[in-house]
Amino acid sequence: MKLSTLVEKATQAKQKTVAVAAAEDREVIEAVAMALEANLAAFQLYGNEKEIHALLIERGVDIDNEEDLTIIPASTGKEAAQLAVQAVNDKRADAVMKGMIPTSVILKAVLNKEWGLRTGSVLSHVAAFEIPDYDRLIFVTDAAMNIKPTLEEKAQIIRNSVQVARALGLEKPKVAPITAVEVVNPNMEATLDAAALAQMSNRGQITDCIVDGPLALDNAISPKAAEHKGVGGEVAGQADILLVPAIETGNVLYKSLMYFAKAKVGAVIAGAKAPIVLTSRADSAESKLYSLALAVCSAKN
Repeated sequence: MKLSTLVEKATQAKQKTVAVAAAEDREVIEAVAMALEANLAAFQLYGNEKEIHALLIERGVDIDNEEDLTIIPASTGKEAAQLAVQAVNDKRADAVMKGMIPTSVILKAVLNKEWGLRTGSVLSHVAAFEIPDYDRLIFVTDAAMNIKPTLEEKAQIIRNSVQVARALGLEKPKVAPITAVEVVNPNMEATLDAAALAQMSNRGQITDCIVDGPLALDNAISPKAAEHKGVGGEVAGQADILLVPAIETGNVLYKSLMYFAKAKVGAVIAGAKAPIVLTSRADSAESKLYSLALAVCSAKN
């Protein structure tokens, strides 16, 4: 599957509504306009009404005749975040997207005990990469939320990513906990966690996927490397989901794929009541569109 196919898949599902907090941002409006043109979703835009109007007109969106677009005034970024999150909590929207506000503001709203989107689960970042000359999407988790997750947090991060992958049609995704080596080394905590996660999968504590590790990156994604090193198993060379041991590894892998491999990406925060599109201001409108498609596909019906 390509990310463009993901956009098509999203348009074929029951229409979802995305609540955008602080939508007065040119790249956000560009992504929204692209999504409207593709009939991807309906949008509720919260923020500075005058600025949002101006950006939509600049982009050429016919505001008066666009039935899938609503603008809701908010005087501050904090208010915009609260209103957008409440819309999802009240089931008036199916996903939330961060606009021109700090990540901390939207997350504070998401985690509000009264009207937020908490479920008791770990929130984690799931990125779907389309890599040139590679035969499938590769999911990387967690490159943005959890700094140094514990074993149980890693198990929840896997569960979150599996839910997203399954929403895209991967019935039983293969998960590789990534480490520097393929063997358990007591001096390398990541290998101990990887082996424990594989055992948890074997015993049914982690379901709807196959987890095997520890696996170095080459043996996780390359059948030739796995064969050359004699690494067997159902995941070796066939991984769909790469679980990184810590945020530094995830961040470097994410940016290496983007800048060196020229990969395309869409990403969401999973583990809440609804998907959260939490893109960076440096992300292109195309990446934001793919993230919206990922959110729409993984949102509950």
